[in-house]
Amino acid sequence: MATAKMVQLQLRYLAHARSGDKGNTANVGLIALEPEWYDVLDKQVTVARVRKHFRGMVSDVERFELPNLRALNFLLHEALDGGGTISLKTDAQGKVYSTALLRMEISVPLAVARQAKKRAR
Repeated sequence: MATAKMVQLQLRYLAHARSGDKGNTANVGLIALEPEWYDVLDKQVTVARVRKHFRGMVSDVERFELPNLRALNFLLHEALDGGGTISLKTDAQGKVYSTALLRMEISVPLAVARQAKKRAR
């Protein structure tokens, strides 16, 4: 049996994301746009991959699975330069971290990539 051809695809085609501040930690929720895509996110969007994606911007990453919501939640530690009330960062509340995560590319089967891009039109 042949294995499915894999391609790179930005998360923005597979998920919605929302982020905000929790003190000096950015909280990022990643929600699958289709129920069947949750498994792809669960396997591909690992702590190691997110840590690498935000290298130099955060000190550590924690991941929490919410399969009943088809979502993953990430805590990006020390991402906000002290937090919203004391930070001089432009994005002191961490609202842009969700958009930044959606730019991350993961490997998906070609059929999934085609379906996701068709859905995005």
